[in-house]
Amino acid sequence: MKGIGEQRLDYSNGQAYSLAMTLSARNRLEGEVVEIEFGGVMAHVVMSVGKNLIESVITKRSAEEMKLKVGDKVSAVIKSTEVMLEKG
Repeated sequence: MKGIGEQRLDYSNGQAYSLAMTLSARNRLEGEVVEIEFGGVMAHVVMSVGKNLIESVITKRSAEEMKLKVGDKVSAVIKSTEVMLEKG
């Protein structure tokens, strides 16, 4: 299984340019941003995946670089060595 390609901006030379990234994470859920709350250095992002919500805390800088806003289509990429299942 191939990794997931992503784009990032690199400011190391004073100008923004795109960097391609390959990730080893296996779990990728697509959804839509439904809420963003900015703090001092962090941003709390809530996304809807079907009937479920996923919450993520990322740096404010990352959210600004991504130009995240409510309604944006995003993917939650989850890397975990432990995933618990509950039978409903």
